[in-house]
Amino acid sequence: MQVESRQLRLPGFDAEVCKEPLPSTPVEICSQVFRVVRPRTPLPEITVEFCRFANANSFIRSEAGVLALRITDALQSAPAGILEALAYILICKLYRKPVPADQRERYNLYLNQQDVRRDLHMLRQTRGRKHISGPQGERYNLQEIFNEINARFFDGLLAQPALGWSLRVSKTILGHFDPSHNAIIISRLLDKPNAPRLAVEYVMYHEMLHVRYPIEAKGSRRRIHPKVFRDAEKLFPQLKEAKAILDKLCGAARRPEAW
Repeated sequence: MQVESRQLRLPGFDAEVCKEPLPSTPVEICSQVFRVVRPRTPLPEITVEFCRFANANSFIRSEAGVLALRITDALQSAPAGILEALAYILICKLYRKPVPADQRERYNLYLNQQDVRRDLHMLRQTRGRKHISGPQGERYNLQEIFNEINARFFDGLLAQPALGWSLRVSKTILGHFDPSHNAIIISRLLDKPNAPRLAVEYVMYHEMLHVRYPIEAKGSRRRIHPKVFRDAEKLFPQLKEAKAILDKLCGAARRPEAW
């Protein structure tokens, strides 16, 4: 593991503590970060376990005097500075401290590197589980709706993904496109008797736009709905009516965020 040496400059933290060179083992890295974040708290026992997760998620918990970190094994060969950045994110969140902006930026920049994103994509494909019910619902057939929208808006040229209904009725996630499994999943809320077909068509169109316009990664930022996506969404003829229907189905107080 690459070892770095530099002075951290974090507002509110003791500069003398930050002058130490970056350690080489994950436990040592987490210990040093803990001393910076909680300088007046005795150092607890710290354990670090690399786990075969299907994504980039990592977790931390404090129990019986032990600070346990479970980190995706996708980061097992990452530079020490990236593990340090992740340690700041996890430990600061655990103790409700603000995460230093430079550490969050460093971590996000690493995850947005093309080779890292490719590796994570492969992990989700090989390890992730995806239940796909098939397109036929109680009222609507998603394959029929996909074919109609493909012909109307994409000249029939959009590649065919897997289609299915969600396991549970969700009012917060009405649909999502999973690029790792090339699947569009629609909430069963929209397969109920009170859900007009227009609502299903609009959500399907939105998710098909995600197939057409993938997430853009620029630096440490990810644009889920880039401008070209937003402009294309406005072409849906009954956009306002469809959104009003979704508001009514979900309740105004629980309107779903961008899917």
